[in-house]
Amino acid sequence: MLPPSIKFEFPVFTAHPDLVYLDTAATSQKPRAVLGAMQKSYETSYANVHRGIYDLARRSTEAYENSKQKVAKFINATRAEEIIYAKNATEAINLVAHSFGAELSAGDEIIISELEHHANIVPWHMLRERKNIVIKVIPILADGQLDLDAYKKLLSIKTKLVAVTMMSNALGVAPPVADIIAAAHAAGAKVLLDASQAIYHGPVNVTELDCDFLVFTGHKVYGPSGIGVLYGKYDLLNKMPPFLGGGDMIETVAFDRITYAPPPRRFEAGTPPITEAVGLAAAVDFMSGIGMKNIAAHDHALCAAAMEKLRAMPRVKVYGAAATMAPVPAKAVGIISFTADGAHVQDIATLLDKQNIAIRVGHHCCMPLMQKLGVIATARVSFGVYNTLEDVDKFAKALQQTLEILS
Repeated sequence: MLPPSIKFEFPVFTAHPDLVYLDTAATSQKPRAVLGAMQKSYETSYANVHRGIYDLARRSTEAYENSKQKVAKFINATRAEEIIYAKNATEAINLVAHSFGAELSAGDEIIISELEHHANIVPWHMLRERKNIVIKVIPILADGQLDLDAYKKLLSIKTKLVAVTMMSNALGVAPPVADIIAAAHAAGAKVLLDASQAIYHGPVNVTELDCDFLVFTGHKVYGPSGIGVLYGKYDLLNKMPPFLGGGDMIETVAFDRITYAPPPRRFEAGTPPITEAVGLAAAVDFMSGIGMKNIAAHDHALCAAAMEKLRAMPRVKVYGAAATMAPVPAKAVGIISFTADGAHVQDIATLLDKQNIAIRVGHHCCMPLMQKLGVIATARVSFGVYNTLEDVDKFAKALQQTLEILS
């Protein structure tokens, strides 16, 4: 377990000392290191990047590019030019759908899975509407894991891209992405990984995985909102057309022709998220200072403790691979989704909130998955570095009392 003192690096818990925040899968709280770095950037070195030659612009540009160096190192990318900043992971996936998708033709196939967040479903439907591509879906098994045998049967010479999550935001299930990537590459397809949940729960190594694209969002990794990351292999990015047009993504502009800048600037039209990049770099430093393996062990301990308590509640049903496995598998590191007989999840969350416990309820932007599970919505708890075993105890006690009220 991480030391409980980490919680007090987050000002929100000083402002709200009784708060038990169990909604990191939706967004994380921010440490002083991130808030301070962003405040300092605005106060001492804020200017637009890349074109100014005065001192403030130079320092701002250096901070922006240094941020990319840190992100590249954090995920073990080969070079910083493989890091593109978008508004969030959703925009990053849309970028791939538009730019990589521009080369696809009617009848080409994209494979996604039943675990996906809407952000990794809707852009492919929009591409289907534009290009008449075919979307195929990997089914899940009873434990929430992907059916790899079914997946391999979906692959064909028409498969151009496999786009799957590294960790379900609804179930916490972590698919065997290394096997998925190997099979896709053997079939001649590229792979996009949605790492929005996996990225803050443990180490992610894009070189080792050999994925072609990977996305995550800043606000879940203890950084600011308004910034997301697209990693792409450079040679692949260099073949892709721009997503948006405007300043800084061009090389030359005339009224009869245009040429584009090389990656990553080709995909970063307009003023980028400058101070947000500084905040993201500080967040990466914060997590790296703790150690991603230490974070993974911490989150697993919390998940295992919470699972033990939920299993002891007869009315509670937990969804996903960790629900019935004992001990809780090592990949169960941060997200638990459940329902309770005779209690609406909205009522559960409302009564827990009255006891200063924040959880998420709903379909979690995974409506197809909820339909597969046969539920309209679930309650979800998700952990971060600031959570403690005491938080788990408070949650379990409050949930038990809530279920008694709702019986």
